[in-house]
Amino acid sequence: MSEKKAYPLRINAEVLAAAQRWADDELRSLNAQIEYVLRESLRKAGRLPKAPADKHEGEAK
Repeated sequence: MSEKKAYPLRINAEVLAAAQRWADDELRSLNAQIEYVLRESLRKAGRLPKAPADKHEGEAK
């Protein structure tokens, strides 16, 4: 697992409340939801390296 770093975040109260509702709906903590949304956005923008392929990918089942 990669190293986690703390980062203070200033965020609009409305945005924070909406993110908390979304996190609750997805059964995630607010922190995990923010990281998920950032990671997905970075991946879609081609700004995040692709995750290594599953080691079982391509094996016969």
